[in-house]
Amino acid sequence: ELYSTLECLENIFTKSYLKEKDTTVICSTPNTVLHISSLLAWTLLLTICPINEVKKKLEMHFHKLPSLLSCDDVNMRIAAGESLALLFELARGIESDFFYEDMESLTQMLRALATDGNKHRAKVDKRKQRSVFRDVLRAVEERDFPTETIKFGPERMYIDCWVKKHTYDTFKEVLGSGMQYHLQSNEFLRNVFELGPPVMLDAATLKTMKISRFERHLYNSAAFKARTKARSKCRDKRADVGEFF
Repeated sequence: ELYSTLECLENIFTKSYLKEKDTTVICSTPNTVLHISSLLAWTLLLTICPINEVKKKLEMHFHKLPSLLSCDDVNMRIAAGESLALLFELARGIESDFFYEDMESLTQMLRALATDGNKHRAKVDKRKQRSVFRDVLRAVEERDFPTETIKFGPERMYIDCWVKKHTYDTFKEVLGSGMQYHLQSNEFLRNVFELGPPVMLDAATLKTMKISRFERHLYNSAAFKARTKARSKCRDKRADVGEFF
């Protein structure tokens, strides 16, 4: 199912690839938003693929994906740039001495986007684009990543690679303002980010901590759910023992 989903997503976003006969900018279409979503979803799924599958996809898309950097839609350019940074990270994780043949051409494109001063583009778009592509350029040229710290209650999570950033951004887009709560108490999400089991703090400890009333409420709710779950398990065990005897 994973591979068939990847192929389905590829069939969507590759329609935005620059055709060989074209040498101009890719014009956005009513389907561009769909293509962007498909590309981001494909990139996310690629992070959980076996190495052999990753290698195959890299060979298929590494030299075509940069064409999306010439799209006139800023969100497509950004999605393509971040996807490229992540692909480089995956490729170098597989082969530390990974060599990209068109590196000079690619870095020129990335540098141009990182310093874009096109008067025909909105200031907000230019600021957003320049910020993203400065990071993408550093990732491609220097293998560097600007570590970000995510705080939720007394805990901290460090976003220190493109794979983790893309995963975090995806969940944040889905969960919105509930992201912090889920990082604290959602076992699945904590497993994804390797945070370990939820941290349960007693009321006295919470009072001494410099966290907001809302965060304290989240921890109390999480603790209540954990206690309820534990009690349910105990009741089930007692019921099983009773039936046995």
